[in-house]
Formats: sequence, structure tokens, C-alpha cells
Amino acid sequence: MFEAQVEMERRSSFLPLVLMMCLLAGIVGLAVYIVVQVHERTPLNAQQASVVVAATLRGADPAVIHFHTGLVKPTDEETPAAPNYRLLEKAGIVKLAKEAKGRVEVSLTTEGERLLASIPEVKKSKEPDGTFLYQAPLARREFVGVANIEMTGANTATVQYNWKWAPNALGDVFDAGGPVVKSFNLWDRQTLINKFAVEFYHGDATRSSMGLMRNGKDWKIATL
Repeated sequence: MFEAQVEMERRSSFLPLVLMMCLLAGIVGLAVYIVVQVHERTPLNAQQASVVVAATLRGADPAVIHFHTGLVKPTDEETPAAPNYRLLEKAGIVKLAKEAKGRVEVSLTTEGERLLASIPEVKKSKEPDGTFLYQAPLARREFVGVANIEMTGANTATVQYNWKWAPNALGDVFDAGGPVVKSFNLWDRQTLINKFAVEFYHGDATRSSMGLMRNGKDWKIATL
């Protein structure tokens, strides 16, 4: 009788503890749910946008030029008589010989070899016709800052941001505002800008926009 009474008292004292633990668990669960919901509805801020935009620009392809050395045969697509080769020659990077037997001897100068060697991303490959193809980066896009953020939905946003070019030594040569490019006539300068990657690499920052979407706790570039 006494033992039964003790057992009933033990159970009666244990039950409130269980109920309290269940209530506490429910409160914690509700709090977590509210935090998650609030987080998922928190608008994109400038710091978050900056991380995504800066990483995207770092991964973007640079402005690149390509040219050949060796006995280059002029074609409709490429000719040593074009302004880009003459720009390289004016900058002291290549030397152009007179055309002979339908080909032009294009050779790197010592200064040109030194300049290209200073740019690790330069690629050199041998072509079937015996010439060498050079592919050289001029500049990369560099993030400046976020200008505006417009939330287009609970989990989507459009970011306006500013960026500028970060040119290397070869990019300085191909700068539209530089002395070498300015030495060309108006027609050739326009051709260099339209076809041969000449840009105002030391110009003012450019404003662009990018769509972002929430991916769980993070933000990423919006995809169609």
C-alpha cells in the first residue's frame, strides 16, 4: 500500500516535468521557425550583394587580344596590315617586315617578349601553318560598389553596381585614351575599338545591373 502510494507520488511529480520539457521544446521549435521565416523574408543587403557581384566579376573572362607571329598570310579574318598589328608595332611589341610572296614576317621584339612574359595568363600555341598564335589578356573587370538594390520578389532582386577595368601593361597600350591609340586617325581608332578590344581602360566606372535570387540562406545569380 505504502509502495503504491510512493509510486503514484513519483509519477505525479514526473508528469509536470515531462509537460514542461514538451512545452519548452515547442517554444524552441516555434522560435527557430520564426527566425527561419524572418531570415527568408529579409531583403538583400549591400554586403550580401557585394559578395556575389564581386565574385562574379572575378570569374568573368578578361578582355583579350590575339595575334600571330611568323610568316603570316593575310586573310579576310586577319591581316598584319590591320590597325591592331600596327598598334603592336607602334608600341614596340612586334616588328612587321614588308609583304613578300603573299606573306608578312611578324616577329616579337625584345621589349615585346619581356612584356608578354610579365603576364602569366598569356597563351602561345603553334598553328598548322607554322605561325604562333598569342592570346593575351588586357584587363579584368573590378568591382567598385553597389549603387542600388531593388527587391523584385520575396527571394529575387536586381542589383545595380559600379565596376571599372583593371588593365595590365598590355592593356595600357590598348587604352583608347592612351598616346599610342591616339596617334591613329579617327577611322582606325574606331576600328580598334569595334574589332580589336581597344577600350577606355583608365576611364570612369561603368554601371551595370545583375539579377540575384535567394538560394536557401545565400544569394546567387538568377537563372532563367
